[in-house]
Amino acid sequence: MNFKEQSHILKTYKKFDIVLKRGEGVYLFDESDKKYLDFSSGIGVCALGYNHSQFNNAIKAQMDKLIHTSNLYFNETIARAAQNLAKASGLEAVFFSNSGTEAIEGAMKVARKYAFLKGKKGGTFIAFKHSFHGRTLGALSLTANENYQKPFKPLIKGVQFARLNDIKSVEKLIDKKTCAIVLESVQGEGGIKVADKKFYQDLRKLCDEKDLLLIADEIQCGMGRSGKFFAYECSEILPDIVVCAKALGCGLSVGAFVVNEKLANSSLEPGDHGSTYGGNPLVCAGVNAVFEIYENEKILERVSKLTPYLEKTLENMVKDFSFIKKRKGLGFMQGLSMKKSVKVAEFLKKCQENALLLLSCGKNDLRFLPPLIIEKEHIDEMNEKLRKSLKEF
Repeated sequence: MNFKEQSHILKTYKKFDIVLKRGEGVYLFDESDKKYLDFSSGIGVCALGYNHSQFNNAIKAQMDKLIHTSNLYFNETIARAAQNLAKASGLEAVFFSNSGTEAIEGAMKVARKYAFLKGKKGGTFIAFKHSFHGRTLGALSLTANENYQKPFKPLIKGVQFARLNDIKSVEKLIDKKTCAIVLESVQGEGGIKVADKKFYQDLRKLCDEKDLLLIADEIQCGMGRSGKFFAYECSEILPDIVVCAKALGCGLSVGAFVVNEKLANSSLEPGDHGSTYGGNPLVCAGVNAVFEIYENEKILERVSKLTPYLEKTLENMVKDFSFIKKRKGLGFMQGLSMKKSVKVAEFLKKCQENALLLLSCGKNDLRFLPPLIIEKEHIDEMNEKLRKSLKEF
């Protein structure tokens, strides 16, 4: 590839020195046909790996029927996608967007509208330190990263940040203007931090007592990555709104927020919100295929079955390498915290040399987001490549 072509793309990403051409299963191939084991899955997007025949065929079939009209018309494919998502979430009604950050923006509008209808002035939010919810202005306001926020201020006023797994820090921030609490069930960008079961349950109880909405951001941790369809299920709670994207479309541009029955019947009305492309027949055909494949291939069961082996493999890394501090995570969303002597950004390049694709997160952590279709031998292969990289680095 002529890298000069990249001059026409805005420099918003620090790209790896690699040109990917195709994918197959859990592997990616570059222009020289070098084969890479992918434990990043497009930052948690490609849950079914690459070139899945049933998924591809569903999209191709829909392309021959209808790609897009608008949301002014009924369509069976879209309705079925919404039904699948409502059933999986335990909630009632769906709004489809093009991305996760758009879905966050929509969820924020629902919360503001709910507060408005209740006569509550302000409509402020509580989010959490180390959170990441997106890069559009509303979602960025909920993202606790000053480096991301600073060039784009002023943002939405009144967002306050509590400490994850510290219910008292949340209670102190609630006032008469608060309309919703927003959290990632597992923080991704912030360093693979899991919301504890008791904390999540206490948060649900607190929202009920104060008449606040609980918004679960499952953009990265949802869609089966925890071994449950949504990670909040691990804590046996139900949010008022769940936001999802990434693996929802397995590479197609689709996000969504799903609301409970109360909000479905008394929040957004015609004219309050919209999306030209959101949830068109093409992407919804992909969404429906994802649900069918998850069921047919027992994806959730596979994740649950293999998680202990993945965790043990990473725990052994901690024992064997003194510069790895700890393992953390849930299901197929795992992290290794590295000591400062290891510069993760540089180490990822070494992994790439050894045909292993990983991600970074947090202050200095390795992030593992493998496709949900991996087998035991792929974990063994990752272990071999990662150990080789650690020894050579």
